[in-house]
Amino acid sequence: MKLQISHLTKYSYQEPVVDSVNEIRLSPRTDSRQLCSTNSIVIEPNVSLFSYEDYFGNTVHYFNVVSPHKELVIESQSIVETSEIHQKQASQVSYNIERQILESEQFQNKYAEYLMETNYTGITPQLKAFCKEAIDPTKAESVYQLLEQISASIYSNFTYDVDATHVQTTVEEMLRLKRGVCQDYVHLMIAVCRLYHIPARYVSGYQFIGDLNNSDETEVQHASHAWLEAYVPLVGWVGLDPTNNGKIDCRYVKIGHGRNYGDIVPIKGIYRGGEKQDLEVTVDVKKVND
Repeated sequence: MKLQISHLTKYSYQEPVVDSVNEIRLSPRTDSRQLCSTNSIVIEPNVSLFSYEDYFGNTVHYFNVVSPHKELVIESQSIVETSEIHQKQASQVSYNIERQILESEQFQNKYAEYLMETNYTGITPQLKAFCKEAIDPTKAESVYQLLEQISASIYSNFTYDVDATHVQTTVEEMLRLKRGVCQDYVHLMIAVCRLYHIPARYVSGYQFIGDLNNSDETEVQHASHAWLEAYVPLVGWVGLDPTNNGKIDCRYVKIGHGRNYGDIVPIKGIYRGGEKQDLEVTVDVKKVND
């Protein structure tokens, strides 16, 4: 499926600001599941844009706005072709063998960065209590089945609420609130995966939520989305979306991945000037007919 993605971010400042230094991650990846054929980023005020590849292989752009300005606009336009790959989910070995691989020193050293606790994904007594109550590993016959169970448990035990949390919310806070947004659902599932020694990484991107059979534009409001990829022994990275309790398909467009949200923040920066600012973000994902 071919998708056209527009991501517009606008900062408005009450007073002119200067020396704005910014880093953005808004360029979709190209991998076995998707092809990013075009990606353009326009900055207002007009400045030079530079790029590099970060530790996780994500494309990062950065720029500076030295002169005084009361508005900063960042617009990313992309065309991405996604495929409906039915990825292998379970290996041909027993669950016991999969667990032995996960718990081996060699495996844990190789995927250490996706097994460690972070400020977002702490393995706390509250997390262990949730897992004991909501998840039963003995009912799983493979690592992938355990992942499906974790996703389903999170989906059924928490309420999606855009007003409940913020970008700094931790797993401990979400467990207390019992509600959150996609970022929180993903952080929680990552923490649970790490408790069971399954490498997991945070994925940032978009999800097309329109009608696949209708080429007309819809009034559906899109937004950035997040899901996770977990590593199944002898299979590889597989994607799951605990917010919707679903598998990753042609509707999903990946920008990048990291250990948690902090590694894959779409836009972050600093500037000199007044603290008061307004932020407006508009995302549009459309199906494109050839």
